[in-house]
Amino acid sequence: MADDKTPAAGGIGEAFQEISLADHTPEPLPEQSLDNLDIESLTPLTPDIIARQATINIGTIGHVAHGKSTLVKAISGVQTVRFKNELERNITIKLGYANAKIYKCENPECPPPGCYRSYKSSHEISPPCRRPGCGGRMELQRHVSFVDCPGHDILMATMLNGAAVMDAALLLVAANESCPQPQTSEHLAAIEIMRLQHILIMQNKVDLIKQSQAEEQHKQIQAFVKGTVADGAPVVPISAQLKYNIDVVCEYICTRIPVPARDFTSAPLLIVIRSFDINKPGCAVDELKGGVAGGSILKGVLKVGDEIEVRPGIVSKNAEGQVQVQPILSRIVSLFAEHNDLQYAVPGGLIGVGTLIDPMHCRADRLVGKMLGAVDQLPACYVELEISFFLLRRLLGVRTEGKAKGSKVSKLVKGEVLMLNIGSLSTGGRVTALHADLAKVVLSAPTCARIGDKIALSRRLASSWRLIGWGTVKRGKEL
Repeated sequence: MADDKTPAAGGIGEAFQEISLADHTPEPLPEQSLDNLDIESLTPLTPDIIARQATINIGTIGHVAHGKSTLVKAISGVQTVRFKNELERNITIKLGYANAKIYKCENPECPPPGCYRSYKSSHEISPPCRRPGCGGRMELQRHVSFVDCPGHDILMATMLNGAAVMDAALLLVAANESCPQPQTSEHLAAIEIMRLQHILIMQNKVDLIKQSQAEEQHKQIQAFVKGTVADGAPVVPISAQLKYNIDVVCEYICTRIPVPARDFTSAPLLIVIRSFDINKPGCAVDELKGGVAGGSILKGVLKVGDEIEVRPGIVSKNAEGQVQVQPILSRIVSLFAEHNDLQYAVPGGLIGVGTLIDPMHCRADRLVGKMLGAVDQLPACYVELEISFFLLRRLLGVRTEGKAKGSKVSKLVKGEVLMLNIGSLSTGGRVTALHADLAKVVLSAPTCARIGDKIALSRRLASSWRLIGWGTVKRGKEL
């Protein structure tokens, strides 16, 4: 347990003793300019970049109602649950997203973890430290995008779409329930498939239990993650509602999660995980705005004014019933990272790309699973894929009674329909041929994919899709 860093019970009140900044005037964020932009000199921690946009994506994963959205709100101050049906039922259904800046006080006298603090994405670069008697200035360490995943088993496909853009993950475990809960293990297996190396474990809701119960559950968590990708990850006891130990979480995000190496010089490629029509009903024709695609840039730099292409674009069938794709060509008219407008956007972080695409094609997440990038530089579109796959031994995320082991995963059968998650696309696929660990799959919707991309495989069991294995794209039949 993070005992050496955990404040004593008396320290809870101290965390809230802070000086008021009512008379402080925040400095404006530095302006971005395309005139003197030298792409080769950019890094994910260049001050001009992290002042306005996040450069690392961190996912929150775990069982339903374990506090994923609450933790994101505690760190970033942003409510990720936005839709009416989500608010009524108090659950996450679509992927939530929020940005936060994490600062560290540059005064060496300011003790950790209290010297770490998080603010909203639009906050100034070096605010004054709010610890009484410190007088130092805070230094911007990281600008983080949180991808808030739903915890329900039937929304597993949405969680896998979000995993496509994550660089690291926070695994939440509620302290007032036994560990592991079904989706705790299923989500952990999913991020292992996506090759995520950096994981922090949050033992949430510690304010609801006694210390002895917290220590007992801490042992359960250690036993559960043994041998997985989260083995050896720090377990931080927190209360997301009371914002208790959030400074420790901020410290670990800065010290335990490195900023991934990014490719700035290649042709830009953005993976779309959300898309919107931002026009209000009854909007006048001459005031219509183009659709917005939201996602994370995998490589390259997108600039305002760039000509772009979206693949697979508009999918249709010809007279013979064969699938055709027509790429959508457009231009970038604006770039946003939450409320910060950008002139250029770099890999990492969640970006909103304002385009001139007909909003009908963007509304209600219609662009999800497509790729956006430079014209004629995107990967090919496939309707048939050859994949090498690996199946899990047992089903995860299914409750078992008593000591009963989870049911075994049966082999793939020719002709069965699976759900494939390729990047941020969820699509059906029919298995047409099998040989050892190779399978040929005909997709129900064309996909834009790169050779070597990871795929998550799910099978329909009872009423929901269950994760049964993963695969890699070997080759495919191009459109």
